Amino acid sequence: MLTAEADFWKTDITYLKGIGPKRAEILKVEANISTYEDLLYYFPRKYVDKTRVTPIGQVFQEGLAVTLIGKLGLFEMPQGKTQKRLTTTLRDKSGFIVLTWFQGLNWIVKKFKEGDEVVIYGKVTYFNGQAQMSHPEIELLRDDNEAINVMSIAPTYPLTEKLRLNGLDSRGLRHLIHQLLELHGNKITESLPDSLLQEQHLIGRAQALRIIHFPPNFAQLEEAKKRLKFEELFYFEVIMARRKQLLASERQARPFLKVGDLFNDFYQHHLPFELTNAQKRVIKEVRADLGKNVQMNRLVQGDVGSGKTIVAIMCMLLAIDNGFQVAMMAPTEILAEQHFQNAYRLLSPLGLQVDMIVGKIRTKTRKRVQEDLLAGRTNILIGTHALIEPTVQFQNLGLVIIDEQHKFGVLQRASLWNKCPEPFVPHNLAMTATPIPRTLAMTVYGDIEVSTIDELPPGRKEIKTVVKSDALRLEVFGFMEQQLQLGRQIYVVYPLVEESQKMDLLAVEAGYEAMCRKFPNYRIGIVHGKMKPEAKEFEMMRFKNKETHILVATTVIEVGVDVPNATVMVIENAERFGLSQLHQLRGRVGRGGEQSYAILMTSKNVSYPAQKRLEAMTQTADGFIIAQVDLELRGPGDFLGTRQSGLPDFKVANILTDQLILSQAQASAFSLIAQDPDLSQPEHATIRKFFLDFITKHNLQDMVA
Repeated sequence: MLTAEADFWKTDITYLKGIGPKRAEILKVEANISTYEDLLYYFPRKYVDKTRVTPIGQVFQEGLAVTLIGKLGLFEMPQGKTQKRLTTTLRDKSGFIVLTWFQGLNWIVKKFKEGDEVVIYGKVTYFNGQAQMSHPEIELLRDDNEAINVMSIAPTYPLTEKLRLNGLDSRGLRHLIHQLLELHGNKITESLPDSLLQEQHLIGRAQALRIIHFPPNFAQLEEAKKRLKFEELFYFEVIMARRKQLLASERQARPFLKVGDLFNDFYQHHLPFELTNAQKRVIKEVRADLGKNVQMNRLVQGDVGSGKTIVAIMCMLLAIDNGFQVAMMAPTEILAEQHFQNAYRLLSPLGLQVDMIVGKIRTKTRKRVQEDLLAGRTNILIGTHALIEPTVQFQNLGLVIIDEQHKFGVLQRASLWNKCPEPFVPHNLAMTATPIPRTLAMTVYGDIEVSTIDELPPGRKEIKTVVKSDALRLEVFGFMEQQLQLGRQIYVVYPLVEESQKMDLLAVEAGYEAMCRKFPNYRIGIVHGKMKPEAKEFEMMRFKNKETHILVATTVIEVGVDVPNATVMVIENAERFGLSQLHQLRGRVGRGGEQSYAILMTSKNVSYPAQKRLEAMTQTADGFIIAQVDLELRGPGDFLGTRQSGLPDFKVANILTDQLILSQAQASAFSLIAQDPDLSQPEHATIRKFFLDFITKHNLQDMVA
């Protein structure tokens, strides 16, 4: 057994009285409890209020769990062929209830007798009009009219059947935790300095750990939760603060010190529309970052159509005004070409040279672009991952813009940064049309600044979204015909490429054939992930150029080319798609001036989570509200991708609901690291110890390497 005070809580759970090797193994396998600390931090998932006593005569609702106090009547054990049972009554001044046990009969008759005053807790049922309760929790009432277990705020712990069968149910776990605290509670050390406790109005760690398992009332329980939540979030944010500071010290960039003629000329004379206040705010945030000699690492997130592209254009002009080149990387050739066309159209009138490099460019053109780039004649180079090829060399790269950053790996982004003259790195601006709720962005991107364009340009019409069952397919076909006759174009999206025997889904290939039969007078195109890139590009360009009227596709069009004439998005088996996918797909239409529509087709059996997703789609077009609902339905791990999220397994904190505590913890953590980056000052010795423990416990070493 470990005896050193610092390691005491790492003691194997086997040594706690009443556990032993067999139960210790069950705790390890079923609940991941291996040490005293694991047991202490095995928090309840909910609490049952047993403190409110109901008069027996006022119990009317069947199935209601209640706490009752009264005197026991005569115990009877009726004999017969049926299962043995023990019955008695519990009576108070207002009435009586029948109590029945089918198991543990000997223990009941030994511990209780007629006339005992007891407190019980359980669910009420009725038989022939008489209130009854089977297997209630029962306890003798103490002299002070209280009971230790029954008349309490009782914790309910996460349990498995194996835990229950081995006496490790909520009551059994509570007994073990009570024993641990009684024997060793004085060894719980404080993990936060007094100054922080006072500043945030937090109770002590030892007190919080006792209360969360044995709350005297709900007010104190909330205080305990607040304290433990703050501690978890604080130590995670210390990691994020140190990470941000380390990256800043390693990533020196050249500052953009002036707002020059190109930026001002474009803003005053060439801007195609008035910027929204949100766009102006984001540009101001970017300008402030670019003026520093530390690499800007900023994520600009905005809903589909919010105007991220024009923000990127103006950031490019800031770089060029200061004598630097710009690289912009997009995940697909068609998206790169779209960015190139926009930049060329807007910036070539200013005398700027905009070039593009993608896989399909001819050798002669590629060579010319490479020569112009190295000579400094090219101001802006836009492309796909072809940008990171060794033959692509810049003369003076100062700004990298990455569209849909999550589509690229860390090494790909780093390869692009390495094209900047050493020892500097270029400023980095990432863009995404997949909104991340603010709370999650605060937590996950503690080392990245996040700007949000939360305002759409005026005049955009909201996309009308409806859910239609398969039974209404003919009605949908009729509506599609009307839109086609008006000269509009239509997307039809399917979830699978091939028929699946396991899932009753319409596949895109079968859907293509169905559309050809239903609309013989119109040209139909098809795009899916198994096609070669050049074939996909060909079909998308045909659709953009109005050579096809209906495009049948999978989610490969989720991020794709703008087709202003496409006004209808039909999504088959919409219940099978994630909420963010549905929203991104809907964003493919509504890019012109005409009213657009999203039709979500569903099968007969739709699960409750799918119903909630579809309901959210019909109620709002706000991508940030959509993202928040998606996060609440899936949780942060699934929302981000479990392995990529970088989030620890919080024991008590919830980043969805604890926004205020999260912001307070983040502010305190970043303030601390600004004062003492290495936590080397003597007064921060305790924080450093718990910080290192937190890293080890949650396996987050790679975040501070």
